[in-house]
Amino acid sequence: MLTDELRAEVARLKAERDAVVLAHYYVPPEVQELADHVGDSFALARQAATLPNRTLVFAGVRFMAESAKLLSPDKVVLMPDPASDCPMAHMVRRETVDAARATYGDDLAVACYVNSTAEVKSWSDVCVTSSNAVKIVRELPQRNVLFIPDRHLGSYVASQVPEKNVILNDGYCPIHRDISADEVAQLKAEHPGAPVLAHPECGPEAMALADFAGSTSQIIEAAAAGEATDYIILTVDGVRGELERRCAGSGKRFHFPATRPVCPDMERITADKLVACLRDGTGEVGLPPVEVADAARRTLTRMLELGAR
Repeated sequence: MLTDELRAEVARLKAERDAVVLAHYYVPPEVQELADHVGDSFALARQAATLPNRTLVFAGVRFMAESAKLLSPDKVVLMPDPASDCPMAHMVRRETVDAARATYGDDLAVACYVNSTAEVKSWSDVCVTSSNAVKIVRELPQRNVLFIPDRHLGSYVASQVPEKNVILNDGYCPIHRDISADEVAQLKAEHPGAPVLAHPECGPEAMALADFAGSTSQIIEAAAAGEATDYIILTVDGVRGELERRCAGSGKRFHFPATRPVCPDMERITADKLVACLRDGTGEVGLPPVEVADAARRTLTRMLELGAR
């Protein structure tokens, strides 16, 4: 439970550092309450590039803070817990990218999910998020697209853009991959007619039971706009808070799989760590080597340009 004293301390420290706090939907609810902006990867990437504050505090995993630093190299970027990482961000090898480029030549684009390290982004041609991946892949001039690192999101993109040859890499989000189709089927039996809203990082068996696929923010929008009373949600449980805020007073209910989908790295971000980060300036994220930074920044910039069309 957040106290008035803690809220006041966060406000004071933000003013002292000219800081703004950006939090992902998957971090604990008390951290979301303390944030100035809460969103998914795409929304936060756009905001980080435009905010005037001198200090950006990213309540999320490392690739998010890295992306903010790449887009705002003159700003101070802080993480409440620098050890918070995304396993999928590392699940691609340079040899995979090089082999695809050797095979397809100029008719290959490497589309890199934003959930990746700066180095992986630097091997790529454009970044994408779960909310804009289909749109951006469709607009790429190349017919062949190597999608890294997430094979499940890549498979969903391939199903939506059949005119492209989407080549998959064997990366995945362990949390979404492990959402059980049997548990989803049980929820459907318990709540007949409840729409199943799924993040495309889920595995194919769970996705086959979905009525809607989209990013975290798109899932929230679909639930808020829908006419049903019950919704089955297939993504990290941290989004529950935003769903309940957006749908307060509507009587809507949200049901998650029995094996609670929780990202342990997002759960590492606490209100106390946020306060310590603001107070002490700890968890600063630096730039990678200049050649990596420049190449990775180009992929993010191209994403923002294509995503804005």
